[in-house]
Amino acid sequence: MFRALAVLRIVLLANTVGLTLYRLDNFTHPNAGLALLALMVVWTIVSIWAYDAPRRRVPVLLVADLAIAFATLLSSPFVKGDGFSATVPGFWIAGALMAWAIHWRWMGALAAATVLCATDLLIREEISQTNYGHVFLLMIAGPIVGYMCGSLQRMAAERDRAERAAAIAEERARLARAVHDGVLQVLALVQRKGPELGGEGVHLGELAGEQEQALRSLIRQQDTLQTPGEAPVEDLGGALERLGNRRPPVTSVVTPGAPVELPQDVVGELVAVVGACLDNVAFHVGEDAPAWVLLEDLGDRVVVSVRDEGPGIATGRLESAAASGRLGVSESIRGRIRDLGGSAELFSTPDTGTEWEFTVPRPTE
Repeated sequence: MFRALAVLRIVLLANTVGLTLYRLDNFTHPNAGLALLALMVVWTIVSIWAYDAPRRRVPVLLVADLAIAFATLLSSPFVKGDGFSATVPGFWIAGALMAWAIHWRWMGALAAATVLCATDLLIREEISQTNYGHVFLLMIAGPIVGYMCGSLQRMAAERDRAERAAAIAEERARLARAVHDGVLQVLALVQRKGPELGGEGVHLGELAGEQEQALRSLIRQQDTLQTPGEAPVEDLGGALERLGNRRPPVTSVVTPGAPVELPQDVVGELVAVVGACLDNVAFHVGEDAPAWVLLEDLGDRVVVSVRDEGPGIATGRLESAAASGRLGVSESIRGRIRDLGGSAELFSTPDTGTEWEFTVPRPTE
């Protein structure tokens, strides 16, 4: 829009230069008129350069733009003498008005138009119908252009969001195909072949079946795009209790007496985080090792704690694991909490166990 304004400024300047030179003999002080004309030429060049870069579109620039337009209008009685009809800058002042309309929308345009039109009327001895028509045009056109600029920018933002959503949906579909063709097929094969191996194979087959169902459910959820206001809610306490019933290491799950309702996607991520912690307990401490899960509802946020009595985590072990490409803690645990806008704190010392404390803000509508 500022590039279009640059073209408009050039057209307005050419019109002002032509009219000034053609009517220079009507000026009481022609040299002053030429000086004003030179000022308008220089400022047009400067303003086109300044508005071209977003970082230079600061309030000082816009105030200076309007001030120069105001000054050229105010000098018209001195330069052209009493009883003048047209001001020295003429329609050139519309450049500053349009800049305010683009930058500050209709309210900025209304403020700039009020200053310029009031000045134009006050410097005249009498107001003709033509003068009134010009002022009326500026007072109407400025806010309308400002309103249209705001609408265009909102439309551009909505278009960008739609394009991002389409790109995300396309990537989601590609990943779903990759998961279906690879991971899901392998999990289904392990689920079928596991019982044939007997013993540990039965357990592996059951785990593979659980993971296959979880992945398929995740893919189905991702295919359903919903706005935040339409997202279904779920009781986090109930979800954690069901998780505890399926995980042998869990000794107890303590939740508040009342339901802790959160958006379903947030509940799913928190349950996945707790599940990852319990998997770590089973793997590093033992499948029969006790673990405790505590849920607290603090109003504007929820806190979930997972504690065990294992050997603890040695200093630097998590950093070393992340550096070697093992991202279980950094992504499955901390990454999920980070995406929810929360924090994950680890309390662990050798031989005293490990406790994770996850704090997640309650989403606002």
